[in-house]
Amino acid sequence: MSVRIMPLRLEAFEQLPKHARRCVFWEVDPATLGGGEYLPDPEFEKEAWLSMVMLEWGSCGQIATTVATEGAESDDEQPCLGYVLYAPPRAVPRAHRFPTGPVSADAVLLTSMGIEPGQTEGLMQSLISQVVNELVRRGVRALEAFGRTEDATDLLDPDAVDPDLRPAVEVLGDCSFEQCMIGADFLLDAGFTVVAPHRYFPRLRLELDKGLGWKAEVEAALERLLQRAQLEQPVGAGAEIRG
Repeated sequence: MSVRIMPLRLEAFEQLPKHARRCVFWEVDPATLGGGEYLPDPEFEKEAWLSMVMLEWGSCGQIATTVATEGAESDDEQPCLGYVLYAPPRAVPRAHRFPTGPVSADAVLLTSMGIEPGQTEGLMQSLISQVVNELVRRGVRALEAFGRTEDATDLLDPDAVDPDLRPAVEVLGDCSFEQCMIGADFLLDAGFTVVAPHRYFPRLRLELDKGLGWKAEVEAALERLLQRAQLEQPVGAGAEIRG
């Protein structure tokens, strides 16, 4: 199965998985709701946020879909396999509520990502790689994210949450930090480094020139594997050998 990753357009909003369309964990500050958790139309809020960011800043997401086969419906109508969202930190209200903030002035904030059941972590790595390519092209120096550690499960008990952390983990609709934040271990595996340690919510950073180096190293390793496979082909399996 061939996979295509492309910038998310507002017209493709309906392609996103249901939770991604309804998730406003990062996009809405619960404090603006007067202490209430209810949003009458979270999909409207999410679409409005995407529209605002795209208008003021540009593309703020990538979406992975299957490539349409000949005679099938177009790529734009294929089901979503995975997605990733990012934005300037000034456009992300929840970012200002974390104890490891603020996000660096030269960085874009990676907020959320997800893949559909049956997909591998390799697709998540490919989505990150596409974000790096896009942001480097736009002259961005770094990508940062608030990661969620395994210890953060301690905070699922409301009585265990320190008052200083409550603004960061406050529930909004069907969103929660457990579901809507990216795991710190994945970010470390993707090449991020911790710049603001925290037991539950470290802030991590990927220098984009380093990110490109990571991508180049992966591509070089694949090229070496291909060359080795060609060298190990038995005589007669490849090009004609002349004496």
